[in-house]
Amino acid sequence: MKAEILRLLRETDGYVSGQELCNQFGVSRTAVWKAINQLKEAGYEIEAVQNKGYHLVSVPDRMDEVELASIRKTEWAGAETYYFDKIDSTNTKAKELAEEGHPSGTFVIADQQTAGKGRRGRSWDSLPGTGIYMTLMLKPSINPNHASMLTLVTAMAVANAMHRVTGAEALIKWPNDIVINGKKICGILTEMSAQFDYINHIVIGIGINVHNESFPEELQDHAGSLLLECGKRVHRADLIEAFLEEFERLYAIYLQTEDLSALQEEYDQLLVNRGRQVRVLDPKEPFEGKAMGITKKGELIVDTWESRKLVSSGEVSVRGIYGYV
Repeated sequence: MKAEILRLLRETDGYVSGQELCNQFGVSRTAVWKAINQLKEAGYEIEAVQNKGYHLVSVPDRMDEVELASIRKTEWAGAETYYFDKIDSTNTKAKELAEEGHPSGTFVIADQQTAGKGRRGRSWDSLPGTGIYMTLMLKPSINPNHASMLTLVTAMAVANAMHRVTGAEALIKWPNDIVINGKKICGILTEMSAQFDYINHIVIGIGINVHNESFPEELQDHAGSLLLECGKRVHRADLIEAFLEEFERLYAIYLQTEDLSALQEEYDQLLVNRGRQVRVLDPKEPFEGKAMGITKKGELIVDTWESRKLVSSGEVSVRGIYGYV
């Protein structure tokens, strides 16, 4: 009921009377009073005026189930949400929920991770109150060979959400790092459980630097946060909701063809590598060229002086020669 009360307070410019809340939710005045007090204890500033009712003055930077439910506009993404103050890995928890039979769109979020993972097994450190660590679990009826493209779909959703919430130009360093002002703000890790021709589940883990005020010396040249790059604090829940809305939209387009043919142009517009010289760290033979965009399969098109090459996601690292590495 707290989420429903919070949603109603959010949607009302003035005051909502206690009696109106009682009638709306079929509960007693005592139950309403108790829910309001619990919201106040959680950091919501709610003004109570006799004979007028309740008015929401300000909201804290919370991203738990109550806060997210009160602003949710999605159809299925995040319909089931699980929040943790501290967890080993949101990806690990999402896998457990998938195996327990929870539906596609189940969402796990944490304020702090103790065993977060980045690409190629790197650790992803986290501090409480600074970032967003979230995992969206999917059970798509698609060919397992097409699943890797969902990482690119996710990158688009994150970049669009960041732009919506901050106004900043958030771009993608192929295939899935999100950068602002050349600094990495977000990493994405997709993991799949599948049979030969059937996907059991996919978990897409996303780590976003939001309120970080500094980074270790070895990361300062290429790591950033929304606070450092945009110069303002954002409500993390607003960014999460924007991401879920964007993902639903893009995912629906992707499912029509199971490729990126209808999303290529939008992705290329967000591609920070596009038109730039890049060095492809192919383990067989590194090479340089100009990044031209992506194919409908999500491959990076790189024109060298002698030929056009397609770089497959997951096989190589691509480092643009423009300050961000």
